[in-house]
Amino acid sequence: MNEQAARLYDILYVRFTDHFLSFPAHTLEPISPRSPWERLLKVMGYAALRLVGNTFRKVRNPEKLHGKVWLYVVSQNNYDSLHFLREARSDTVLVAGQSKQIGRYNRQVNRLSLRRKLLYYGQLPGVYRTLRRTEGLRAWRFFDLIFNAIGYYEVYRRALRHYRPRAVVFANDHNDDARALLLACQAEGVPTAYIQHASVSTNFPPLGFDLSLLEGQDALDKYRQCGPVRGRVELVGMPKADAFLTQRNRQPRVQRVAIACNTLDELPVLADTLAYLLREFPHLTFTLRPHPGDTRDFRFLRQLHPALQFSDARQQGIFEFLAAHDALIAADTSSHLEATLLNLASLYYRFGTHTIADDYYGFVTHRLIERASSLQELGEWLRQYQQHKPLHLYQRAAYYNDTLGTPDEGYSQQRAVRRLSEWLDETATPAS
Repeated sequence: MNEQAARLYDILYVRFTDHFLSFPAHTLEPISPRSPWERLLKVMGYAALRLVGNTFRKVRNPEKLHGKVWLYVVSQNNYDSLHFLREARSDTVLVAGQSKQIGRYNRQVNRLSLRRKLLYYGQLPGVYRTLRRTEGLRAWRFFDLIFNAIGYYEVYRRALRHYRPRAVVFANDHNDDARALLLACQAEGVPTAYIQHASVSTNFPPLGFDLSLLEGQDALDKYRQCGPVRGRVELVGMPKADAFLTQRNRQPRVQRVAIACNTLDELPVLADTLAYLLREFPHLTFTLRPHPGDTRDFRFLRQLHPALQFSDARQQGIFEFLAAHDALIAADTSSHLEATLLNLASLYYRFGTHTIADDYYGFVTHRLIERASSLQELGEWLRQYQQHKPLHLYQRAAYYNDTLGTPDEGYSQQRAVRRLSEWLDETATPAS
C-alpha cells in the first residue's frame, strides 16, 4: 500500500471495520447511502458546497491561534468535554474545521481554513485503486467517505506550520478529520493530548497520542485490546461530570423515567416499547431523548402519545437531562454510565433485533447496569424500582471513573488540568 493510501486508511480506520459495515441500513444511510447514485449525489453536493464553497469563504477568527494550545472539537459533546480547559488556561483556544457543525456552539469556536483542500484531489484515483485492491468492494461501498477525507491531512499540516500551536488536545480519536489532524501533528512534531469524552469500545483505533487522560480502568483495558498504547496514560475520572456529582438522585422510588435512543435503534420497536410503558405505567412520567445526530422524524410519537415528553439533545446536556429523572432505559449508549454516576436506576433494553452491538460497552457484563430482554422483564424491573430504588447505585461505576470514592471525586477537571499542565511543561515547547 502506498503512503497516501496507507494514511487515508488510517484516517478512515473505523470505516473499514466489520463492525461499521454491519450497521443496520437506517444507521448507515445518513453516513454513506447504499445506492451508488445517492453516493454520487452526495459527493457532488460535498464538492459544490464544501470544496468549492469553502474556497470562496475567508476564515476570520476572533482569537489568535499562533502558539496556543488548541482544543480541537468535532461535535457539541466534544466542546462540552474540553471547555473546562479553556476556562482554566488562558493559552487555550477552541478550534474546529471550517464547516464543521458544533451544534449550539457553532459561533463559539475558531475555524481552520479548508480552502486549499480541493487542491489535493489529484491523489484520489491512485488512492482509490490501492484501497480497492486491499479492501475490495468496501472501497466502492464507502467511496463517498474516501472522497470526503481527501485533503484533510495536507491542509492541516499547512495550518500547523503556519500557526505552530504549542500542542493540540483532542476529545475524539476516530472521526476522519480528527485522525487527519492527529497524523498531521505527528508529521509536524506538534505534541498531542487526548481527553476521553464518552465511553469507548474495542472497535476504536489504537490509542496514538503523546498524553491520554482517560476516565478509568475500563477505558484503558479496552484501548489495550485495540492495539499498542502510545505515549503516557493517566486516569483522571470524568471531568464533565464534576458539577453534577453533588446532585445525585436520592429519590427512594422511580417516578420519572428517561428513555434514550440512537440511530441503531429501530423506530417500530421503540414505538411498541413506548406504547407498552405508557399503557402499563400511567402514573409515571416518561421522557424520550433521541441522539443529537439522529435525523429521523419522531413527530408521530408525539401524536400517538400526548403524555410522552421530549428532550432536545441539541439544546439540553446529558447530565441536565438525567438529573431530572430517576431511571434510564436505553440500549447501547454511554448515557448508562452517566446515569449510574447520578444514582439513577439504569436498564439495558434493546430497541431492535440487529446483531451489530450487544452490550457494546460491556456495562451489563461488568454489572454496572441490569438487563431486560423482553417487555415483560422490562415491566418487572420498573415495578421493582417503582417500589424501592437503592441509594448507592453509583458505587458500581468505580471501574469506569477513577476518582469515584477518592478525595478527588468531583475534582476531575482540576486533576486533568494539573496533569495536562505538567505534561506541557515537560514536553511541549513554545512556538519560536
